[in-house]
Amino acid sequence: MIKKRALISVSDKTGIIDFAKQIEALNFEIISTGGTQKTLDEAGISTINIESVTDFPEILDGRVKTLHPTIHGGLLAKRDNDNHMKMLEKHMIQPIDMVCVNLYPFKETLLNETSSEEEKIENIDIGGPSMLRSASKNFQSVTVLTDSSDFSKVITEIKKHGETTLETRKRLAAKAFRHTASYDALIATYLTDSVKEKETETLTLTYDLKQVLRYGENSHQEACFYEDKIADPYSLAQAKQLHGKELSFNNIRDADACLRIIREFETPAVVAVKHMNPCGIGLGKTIEEAFTHAYSSDPVSIFGGIVALNQEVTLAVADKMSKLFLELIIAPSFSNEACTLLSEKKNIRLLTLEMDESLNLKEKDYISVLGGMLIQEVDQQKETSANWQVVTKRHPSKNEMEALIFANKSVKHVKSNGIVLTNNYQTLGIGAGQMNRVGAVKIALDQASEKLEGAVLASDAFFPMSDSIELIGKSGVKAIIQPGGSIKDQDSIDIANKYDIAMIFTSVRHFKH
Repeated sequence: MIKKRALISVSDKTGIIDFAKQIEALNFEIISTGGTQKTLDEAGISTINIESVTDFPEILDGRVKTLHPTIHGGLLAKRDNDNHMKMLEKHMIQPIDMVCVNLYPFKETLLNETSSEEEKIENIDIGGPSMLRSASKNFQSVTVLTDSSDFSKVITEIKKHGETTLETRKRLAAKAFRHTASYDALIATYLTDSVKEKETETLTLTYDLKQVLRYGENSHQEACFYEDKIADPYSLAQAKQLHGKELSFNNIRDADACLRIIREFETPAVVAVKHMNPCGIGLGKTIEEAFTHAYSSDPVSIFGGIVALNQEVTLAVADKMSKLFLELIIAPSFSNEACTLLSEKKNIRLLTLEMDESLNLKEKDYISVLGGMLIQEVDQQKETSANWQVVTKRHPSKNEMEALIFANKSVKHVKSNGIVLTNNYQTLGIGAGQMNRVGAVKIALDQASEKLEGAVLASDAFFPMSDSIELIGKSGVKAIIQPGGSIKDQDSIDIANKYDIAMIFTSVRHFKH
């Protein structure tokens, strides 16, 4: 019986010895290289050195060893094409029927902070992707493996049929092309970032499947959660789930919104989110106090919400939260007692995430549109009151200024048109996602109607008309922060002065569509 040939060259050697033993028993000759060959030889598996196949030595410190017609001819020749097979015979090239290759650990080298640029470049695999692409192109005849999880299926099929099925070979070829595409995208991103290019002619992104979700926004929509190949450490993809059901599509989006808000605050803070809008943000001297303030901001809307805390969940906070229906709680940690108490609730999700990395997100926002993708930087503009302008006769008091800073941080995370009323430690009223700004003002004022004493108001964009300022003035609110920039700004300033309101222009808009 004529032996088939398999070429095995792997960086990740998980399961490779057992796999090689099984294909050897199935009458395969094994061609191998470098460290892989040494591993197989030491396991007592017979191998053929790549140099004896190519009749050419490795050169350039191993940069060139499999880039040879003997290898790629053996992979690419069509078995049902007489001219191809005659050409192989003429050049004494044997067909290669299987390729088992995974690539140099470029990602791992990137993640190693001690790696030099030279080490990163040397871990860009050339021969491996070339073999995978050749083998995958010829899936009619060649089986290509990039993942040890596929070993058992391939062995089972060969034992049953004498070869793998065409369907399996085609599926594995698609997987191999995804593998090389992802690998190349990672390299492209690294080199692009290193030369600080931004508006590139093409967009290369790569993500790994983290979780197949039960469904999307609604039960009839399929959905998956993919994480960035090199995810920002401050991201939901890096969170650890301690308890509860799997995350849903809506859980993930709401929790992401929570994280974007909570990173605004360094003092003890609690954020409650509902439908990607904050329904309560509370600050305090302790995390217990912060939770009390967040809850009392809107004790109705927090029902079924997502809560993020920037300090450990204590038993005292857990006791309060256990009395509510919450979908998910995320924090840096939970005390043992808090975790035990909350875990009594079967369905609540408890997640931990290290939050020290929250100040400098590397992420960009990628927004899908029909037929394309929008990309923008994450809105993490650092603002200071020194750059703000008081445009009214009255200046804000010290307490009002503290509240205005808090309100301005909060409103940037509210869907536009966004209006937020706060004091200096909690949100009081939120008008979100309205089609006109005066409507958002009405909703926020109505929600905060019994808590307006000492309240301030923030707007995510300028007031196009003075009607909103008139409403605010009649409510008794005495301080406003907004970007300014309307052609009718002076009308708003005049109304503010009429009601003795202190108004600040920041010159920074925070639309969130």
